[in-house]
Amino acid sequence: MNTEIFTGKAEAYAKARPGYPDEVMDYIGGLAWPNSIFADVGAGTGKFTALLAGGGYTVFAVEPNADMRKQLAATLESYRNAKIIHGSAEVTTLPDHSVDVITCAQALHWFDPDAFQAECRRIGKPDVFVIAIYNNTPDGSSISHSQDSTKVFFKSPTIREFPNPIFYTCDSWLQYMMSHSHSPLPSEPSYGAHKAEMNAIFDRENVDGLLRHDIITKVYSERI
Repeated sequence: MNTEIFTGKAEAYAKARPGYPDEVMDYIGGLAWPNSIFADVGAGTGKFTALLAGGGYTVFAVEPNADMRKQLAATLESYRNAKIIHGSAEVTTLPDHSVDVITCAQALHWFDPDAFQAECRRIGKPDVFVIAIYNNTPDGSSISHSQDSTKVFFKSPTIREFPNPIFYTCDSWLQYMMSHSHSPLPSEPSYGAHKAEMNAIFDRENVDGLLRHDIITKVYSERI
């Protein structure tokens, strides 16, 4: 039911959504076995997938939305070790017991937790690592998304936090705000008012043309 919520927003998502600090990949690399095979579920436009592929891992990038997969293909074009899979968190279509680590970045709250856990057990090798990553913006909805979804999915996860400050220009701020699931598309009547409201926020909060968000990247991990 959530597969179409980002249709029409993939380009803005790819351009303006925050990435992840190098320390996150260093940490996850320390959890994984050498030559681990990853499934990045809900891969979106590939912001996190590209870090896995860039680390030399074999990665299956699972994404149900066609618009997002188009951007995902552009992101992963140079990585021969990454394969895009048309599948969902609940039905990845990957073979049984085929992956060592399952990641989901900024996505767990969109999944059916019981069905996703069953799928993780099916596609994961014994004691598969499941890792959820969230960029939590101060006062942003991702804080509640990460807390609520991980509380339901995990039993006793290890949690690590990494600073990830982001600076937006006026253009990147607008693209970022328009990339959210609840934001109207340009074709919708409320788009003009929403755009004006977002511009007003930038005008009010920017310093010398930049708006800073002190994002905290949280990593939840557990063997299941």
